[in-house]
Amino acid sequence: MAAWSYRLGMRFYKAGISAFFAAGGLSRLKKKYKAGIEERMGVFDPGVPQNVFWVHAVSVGEVQSSLPLLEAAGGRPDLPRVLSTVTATGRTLAEQLAPRSVTLIYNPWDTPRFVKRALDTLKPRAYVAMETERWPVVLAELHSRGIPAFLVNGRLSEGSLNRMRWQKTFWRGVLCCFDRMMVRFESDKENFLSLGVPEEKIVVTGDCKVDAMFDRKAGMERSAMPCLRRGDGALFIAGSTHAGEDEIVLSAFDKICLTHPDARLILAPRHPERAPAVAAASRPHGETALLTELEAGGIGDWDVMVVNRIGALFDLYARVSEGGAGGAFVGGSLVPKGGQNPMEPALFGVQATHGPDMSDFPDMGRMDASGASLEVRNAEELAEAWLTATNPDARDEVKRACKNYFASIGGAGTRSWEIIKDRAGL
Repeated sequence: MAAWSYRLGMRFYKAGISAFFAAGGLSRLKKKYKAGIEERMGVFDPGVPQNVFWVHAVSVGEVQSSLPLLEAAGGRPDLPRVLSTVTATGRTLAEQLAPRSVTLIYNPWDTPRFVKRALDTLKPRAYVAMETERWPVVLAELHSRGIPAFLVNGRLSEGSLNRMRWQKTFWRGVLCCFDRMMVRFESDKENFLSLGVPEEKIVVTGDCKVDAMFDRKAGMERSAMPCLRRGDGALFIAGSTHAGEDEIVLSAFDKICLTHPDARLILAPRHPERAPAVAAASRPHGETALLTELEAGGIGDWDVMVVNRIGALFDLYARVSEGGAGGAFVGGSLVPKGGQNPMEPALFGVQATHGPDMSDFPDMGRMDASGASLEVRNAEELAEAWLTATNPDARDEVKRACKNYFASIGGAGTRSWEIIKDRAGL
């Protein structure tokens, strides 16, 4: 009954997605995605490799998670590596961070003719979806061709889980197309089990982002970043903020400035295209500048700096740590977005303050308990946390907490590669 229901669901899904493209959906998608249209239709340059190890990472966070896995697979010169992305920001970060020998492509849209065309060209020996990617047509076509597919750094938010429960039989069939599902934490495993995925398909390997961050930290070039220098004032950073959070952060900054008038704030919106609006909102709170303007002109006199390019946030967290007094806030958490990565500031010994919604990070309770992160609910609590961060003893305590937390996790990329290599016969 379950297999029959899944097959029927796939027929409806394929018919529906094909009808969407035939009824003008392709034209609408071409307007939304300006780059890589041919690749999104499964047409690649003649020089694209074949018999590849294909890793798919939708955007920035997934690209970061994929890097340790791609590095682990890099010892095989006979196995070309391909990394696909969906968003332009994901592609930009991949161009900056992925090994040069990795071929970058845009992921084909999940409709039969595009997927078949892409698979006919790339002829993957194994396919990996990172984190939340689970495209039904791709997985079904891989399964029908006998190409092993894997989920790495898998996670399933409560919202996604609740939606998938309405079509549990269909999604169980989709997920069972994976040969193995490597998930971050036991809570992720429990979520997939609740959809009926057999336990033997699921392995808890940890979070690949930890390995990626350590590798990136080890390879960082210590730039002077003169645009950050201006006396010894405390430096605070709000990373990956969403609409509705900037005002809260700016209000907290105003409270900080009552006792620390030389303090400065870095505001990094999750989507750089929001930077002009964020800068306009920041001007009543102090002299405001954009990062790219400061980088072009060197040292600038600013109170609030708005980050308007991709790839700067990791380096900026490091600068907050080096500067002594300062604190961090992780966005997407005071609004219902599931939270952004709290481990990046903590990696540099800076406490990751965050809002109540960190549903995309099920290890948040343990991280908070360790002292490496702290939940705040409003501007007043954020200001209080940041004021505490200006105390040298409190900063030292947080650094110890962060070090202890990271000592207990890591290695997921290598563990995942070993499982893939064994299961796919690579």
